[in-house]
Amino acid sequence: MSQQERRLSLGAFLMNYGHHIAAWRHPESSKVRPIDLAFYKDCALVAERGKFDMIFLADNNSIPLIGDLRTNVSFLQPEALTMLSALAGVTSHIGLAGTASTTFNEPYSLARRLSTLDHISGGRAAWNVVTSTKDAEARNFGSAALLEHGKRYERAEEFMRAVTGLWDSWEEDAVVVDREGVVFADTDKIHRVHHQGEYFRIEGPLNMPRSPQGSPVIIEAGTSAAGQRLAARTADVVFTACEDKAEAIRYYQRFKRLLTEYGREPDDVKVMPGLLVFLGESEEEACESRQMWSELILPEAAVKYLSQLLNTDLSGYPAEGLLPDLPKEGNSSRAVMIIETAKRSGMSIQELGRHYAVARGHMTVTGSPDQIADMIEDWFRSGACDGFNVMAPLLPSGLERFVDAVVPLLQQRGIFRSEYSGRTLREHLGIGLR
Repeated sequence: MSQQERRLSLGAFLMNYGHHIAAWRHPESSKVRPIDLAFYKDCALVAERGKFDMIFLADNNSIPLIGDLRTNVSFLQPEALTMLSALAGVTSHIGLAGTASTTFNEPYSLARRLSTLDHISGGRAAWNVVTSTKDAEARNFGSAALLEHGKRYERAEEFMRAVTGLWDSWEEDAVVVDREGVVFADTDKIHRVHHQGEYFRIEGPLNMPRSPQGSPVIIEAGTSAAGQRLAARTADVVFTACEDKAEAIRYYQRFKRLLTEYGREPDDVKVMPGLLVFLGESEEEACESRQMWSELILPEAAVKYLSQLLNTDLSGYPAEGLLPDLPKEGNSSRAVMIIETAKRSGMSIQELGRHYAVARGHMTVTGSPDQIADMIEDWFRSGACDGFNVMAPLLPSGLERFVDAVVPLLQQRGIFRSEYSGRTLREHLGIGLR
């Protein structure tokens, strides 16, 4: 696809009060109720007004330490697919992307829930595939600890094969509804799955017809080597965390080459890094806003949050000292990124905590609407990404400002849609049915 034909993709990453760890302390947050349908409805409608491809919800299954709730509310999240099902009824075009773990779900149940979301939304569902990374989650599902990293990815790959088989168990034209001939469905076009694997035994078929997209859009992180291989085989969108443009270009080129090794085209998968935006009417105002946000971060909250990201209690180490030696093997890709940043930068535990408390390793940009649009266009045209998952420090107001001030500039520059031209998420993203 030529540069002229390419169109930017935008997702709106929603998270209770906002993505900044101190969002709940912001003066504007007093009227926000994070586990509230009205809050998510407001955010979704703002994103749809901005013609975003999709909204995106993360999910988790634990609160690692109850004491963390004194300063960190990021654990407070509704179950993603339940919330998205409610939002399907109040939106009409925007995609609905939700996170669900292959570690603590079963393929048949999750395939049904995602297919249901795709049906009731008219083809707007997406699944963000994750393997859980915290032992605290395992303890809520009858285990003392997670499977080791390699086993989690083995289970994830088999999980994906099983779910895809269930979605494909009904052919597209299996439902005929021939009243005169007394035939509801052509049973020759409905197939048992007969999945027999190391982790799952599933007979099938799924007990609902093929959904509008065939398969909901598949989103994966694609950061670790195992994650990149899985994404290259199975994903439609890769949601990455990258703070440096040159690094992003290297990743983009490497991943697109990897797609061809699995018989896929470079345009088959969209690469969408996270992007946290500090937006002001001028650069000066934006910088002042970012400084205000920085002052809201409590030192102890930053260290606790870093402990959460690393799955390691850092409270016994001097906050002004360096990060202790931690193993990369078996750790999450996000933890590995933090460990590498610590070694490269020489930042203290406190400094690392404050840094990752803002955007968790995603790109952060500060500036006026024109400056934000310049940065987005530059990354897009330079081949660093196919779009962004936009993260507002405070919701819904931060998303509203982006939609009102930045989106029109992207539209004027001819890289982002002014209206939806299709109904399904696959059509928004420019990727084919499966």
